[in-house]
Amino acid sequence: MALANENYLKTPEIYCFDEIEKRVNAFKVLHPNSKLIRLGVGDVTRPLPNEVVRAMQVAIDEMSLSESFRGYSPPQGYDFLIEKILKDYRSYGINIDKESVFINDGAKSDIGNIGHVLGRDNIIAISDPVYPVYENATIMSGRAGVLTEEQKWSNVVYLRCSERTDFVPELPTEKVDVIYLCNPNNPTGTVLKKAELKRWVDYAIEHQSIIIYDGAYQAYINEPDLPRSIYEIKGAKKVAVEVRSYSKTAGFTGLRCGYSVFPQELIVYTKMGEEVPLIKLWNRRNANYTNGVSYIVQRGAEAIYSRKGKTETQELVNYYLTNVSLIRNELKSLGFKVYGGINSPYVWVKTPDNQSSWKFFQQLLYENQIVGTPGIVFGISGDGYMRFSGFSSREETLIALERIRKSKY
Repeated sequence: MALANENYLKTPEIYCFDEIEKRVNAFKVLHPNSKLIRLGVGDVTRPLPNEVVRAMQVAIDEMSLSESFRGYSPPQGYDFLIEKILKDYRSYGINIDKESVFINDGAKSDIGNIGHVLGRDNIIAISDPVYPVYENATIMSGRAGVLTEEQKWSNVVYLRCSERTDFVPELPTEKVDVIYLCNPNNPTGTVLKKAELKRWVDYAIEHQSIIIYDGAYQAYINEPDLPRSIYEIKGAKKVAVEVRSYSKTAGFTGLRCGYSVFPQELIVYTKMGEEVPLIKLWNRRNANYTNGVSYIVQRGAEAIYSRKGKTETQELVNYYLTNVSLIRNELKSLGFKVYGGINSPYVWVKTPDNQSSWKFFQQLLYENQIVGTPGIVFGISGDGYMRFSGFSSREETLIALERIRKSKY
């Protein structure tokens, strides 16, 4: 008799964003001619940078010739891309070993899979509200414990992240072993300052914890004094894995490419107290569980770092930042309480009249034909908020704001 991994049954049967689609589809059945505008979308909408497309077209031509054909990628990725990543880090004063960089098929994969190389007994800390993958990966790996009456998992430490803290997560009051940090934060759009990030690094050093640092939105940080990498903080290489993605930076959501950094200095421990470099474990997992990202996609990613590629990518980021700035400023002028939207493509908005997230979602959908992302999908503490993103087109963003302006919120 084959047995199921019953931890998977503890997660929602449908992914949280599928519930949004279910409600949107119900609306479409009743209103087939309505023009819906999606302001909650976490997917990009602009085409790939020209330089990326050109590089992939060249790579496709190479694949048609026996002398330049490529099969499996090297386990860590191609040197041509890794070297560009290392140079990018050096541009803001960070030296990373070549062996520490692993090309992946997007940040989500590594964030979900890193639990495979960490012990089952680790105490996990996540922000609340939070990107759902952190919590679901903890549940599916059997680390979460049982679900309490408060709809929280008994073995997970939830870091308070509320209006009182400007949606910056607070340090845990107890010892934790693994900390998920997202900076800039998805969903709240808030950003950690250097002093705040240093407190997390100092905590991890003191408690021999590790930080899984999700930097998927680092390209949106445009204020000069804010850290773009956790490795700007002294000692961070001893405690942090940094995960990045080209998805929101250069429109790679459909191509799937990113990278993770596992510093040589980062140590985990056996139950007997023996020190083990985490990179040693990740190397083994990587060799056994993936054959890498395609040559064509990695050539496209390499093109992001060319002079023209950087210009085109920055134009893409600026386009989305302008959209989110329009949303932020308009909602503020209408009296909404808003967070984020300055160094992030997301705005976190308090619902009017203390409505629940789903109630306000339905109101926006049926009265304005606008789809937002209800904060409740990011955890219990997200109820009463809505996430809007800058990833729609400029035209649709302006139309949506006009619809909201005419409403009586």
